[in-house]
Amino acid sequence: MRPLRLALAQGLLLNDALGALRAIGIDVSRITPGGRRLVVDGGDLEFVLARPSDIATYVERGAADLGIVGKDVLMETGARVVELVDLRFGACRFVVAAPRGAVDRALDEYRHLGSLEVATKYPRVASSHFRARGIEVEIVKVSGSAEVAPYVGLADWIVDLVATGATLRANDLAIVEEIAASSARLVANPASYHVRRTEIEPLVTRLAEWAARP
Repeated sequence: MRPLRLALAQGLLLNDALGALRAIGIDVSRITPGGRRLVVDGGDLEFVLARPSDIATYVERGAADLGIVGKDVLMETGARVVELVDLRFGACRFVVAAPRGAVDRALDEYRHLGSLEVATKYPRVASSHFRARGIEVEIVKVSGSAEVAPYVGLADWIVDLVATGATLRANDLAIVEEIAASSARLVANPASYHVRRTEIEPLVTRLAEWAARP
């Protein structure tokens, strides 16, 4: 049987993920952030480096047994994985934001104004949120920065992922409401977790203890 395969998201989460693994005694010395090697032999673990949006797919489909990925990716993809540990790094929030002058109009007022246009890179999260609120929206899918959308007439509001909110403020946008908080999670493929639980549980325990540190 091959070693347990752990998928790691390239980009903002990678250094924190490597730090967490290093702290619990996992050898990650062969992984070079920004390097070209995407499958790395780590002895007891094999590491796969992939785009954050692909990690949930790798784990869901069994290409990786485990993954470290943001909760935001899990929410947007709806991936069927087992969430094992909230690792508490990579903290950010899904928010609804609008031009500062429009924030005073409460969400409920839009129930009577027809469809609200919302620009976002996260259509699943946005649609689910407004549906739960009973507010009709038209989702405008964008791939780049959503912040410009209200100012060029593309949308009324946006749904975006923010950490500090600095980009919103720089573009004269304000938060209307928070949808959900996000942080990095250790996740597992359901079949792998069932079949290889005795191998996976020690890693889960050590990471959970690390995440719970003061």
